Amino acid sequence: MTRYLAELYLPRADIGEVREHAERARTAADELTRQGTHVQYVRALFLGADETCFHLYEADSAESVLEANRRASIPVERVVEAVDIELTDLRDHQNRKENFDE
Repeated sequence: MTRYLAELYLPRADIGEVREHAERARTAADELTRQGTHVQYVRALFLGADETCFHLYEADSAESVLEANRRASIPVERVVEAVDIELTDLRDHQNRKENFDE
């Protein structure tokens, strides 16, 4: 499943508004999944000083994420594919490369 970030601007927002958006986004994603379009809401990241919020999803397409946000009445600016890299992923990749080079 591909991960996507939905970006929006929340001027003068507080954490309560971000939580409200997150709850609506999860409900909309669940509704779409029940209807046969896989969308899973993962979490929100709020950068208060930048008035920016990111909602992270796992979905089949960016269009599915846009639809979830439309149903949740969340005015996203854009949806982009996101790559989630964990430190263990980097170590595993480096170990495989070292073993290959030998």
